[in-house]
Amino acid sequence: MSFIYNFILLFASQLLKIFAFFSPKMKLFVEGRKSVFETLKNNIQEFDKTIWFHAASLGEYEQGLPVIEKVKQKYPNHKIIITFFSPSGYEVRKNNTVADVTVYLPLDTISNAKQFLKVVHPEMVFFIKYEFWPNYLTELKKRSISTYLISGIFREKQHFFKWYGGFYRKALHTFDYFFVQNESSKTLLKSIGFTNVKVSGDTRFDRVVTILEKDNTLDFIAAFKNDQPTIVIGSSWPKDEELLIHYIESASQNVKFIIAPHNINHNQILNLKSKISKKTLLFSEKEEMLKQVQQDKLEDFQVFIIDTIGILTKIYSYADIAYVGGGFGNPGVHNLLEPATFGIPIVMGPNYSHFAEAIALVGLKGCVSIKNHSELNDAFNLLLQNEEERLEKGHICSTFVQMNKGATEHILNNIS
Repeated sequence: MSFIYNFILLFASQLLKIFAFFSPKMKLFVEGRKSVFETLKNNIQEFDKTIWFHAASLGEYEQGLPVIEKVKQKYPNHKIIITFFSPSGYEVRKNNTVADVTVYLPLDTISNAKQFLKVVHPEMVFFIKYEFWPNYLTELKKRSISTYLISGIFREKQHFFKWYGGFYRKALHTFDYFFVQNESSKTLLKSIGFTNVKVSGDTRFDRVVTILEKDNTLDFIAAFKNDQPTIVIGSSWPKDEELLIHYIESASQNVKFIIAPHNINHNQILNLKSKISKKTLLFSEKEEMLKQVQQDKLEDFQVFIIDTIGILTKIYSYADIAYVGGGFGNPGVHNLLEPATFGIPIVMGPNYSHFAEAIALVGLKGCVSIKNHSELNDAFNLLLQNEEERLEKGHICSTFVQMNKGATEHILNNIS
């Protein structure tokens, strides 16, 4: 099985180079890995003490951030190394300030794994949520390097729990401890012989709780809102927007909408704007508009499309209702916890079964799942017209976040 895995990996690495000619994202994936070892050698000396964190993409990075920050505080003399697998994580967070070095993870070949660990020589390693690379894990095991999984989650469909999964199960023996999100993950690991498991919860709750301690002020959003009821639409996809545009077009003039699409491709943004007849402003147009002598005022607009990244979390603090996108696609809805921590009722699409927090919030009635125009209209209208209902659902969301924090402390107390 090891031979087959490494052969497939070698074949895939060559195939990716071909795909890079046709896909900008794949080009980043391939080109970004060419200078990894040079970057590492320029920034890590043989005498440096290091700790390595690996995140698949942006979501996993955000999930692991509370642990990364606490580990950095606990081990101030160590360099923090962060690796990403996906361009959507690396390109957004490559200039983060918490790590000493941030790079792509070289593909999981035996030679890459050996070279990477020789240069980085970590004392501890943390994999966030998932991504189990057998060659890296094998080399970590050979070197007896302390390795942990944090905010882990396991499902029956994974290779580890199949009759043919021996090769993958063997790789799991590298981990000193699995810190998992729920009891079902612990039970699954126990079913294949692993007892070094603790249910610590999800570190994302710790991250979103800290958001409340930060300055979330955005003067231009406050001016746009103008104390009017505001629906913030975060991480929307075209399928979400089809339903949302239908509602926006029929909404009362005193209801404001802020749309932060998942994809901020210029042509897609212009296409979205063209479908809305209400007075609409793009974030990228804001400064130019304010420079004009006879300019419109921000409060004159009813729809504000945010064609930039990095400010959605702050924008949620101005919402009366949040719609979180992704729920009409696969694997499903995006991050619910950011609006939830502000005590905002949430509406989303029907695909959320992969996300424990979504299942819980629907069950608690803090979050409403819709699957068509009619249900979206009913959900928004009820929340806009019934303040008591809106406040109650928002309170459920914020309480849920507060009740589930503490995973980071649990992990830090159990690592050595």
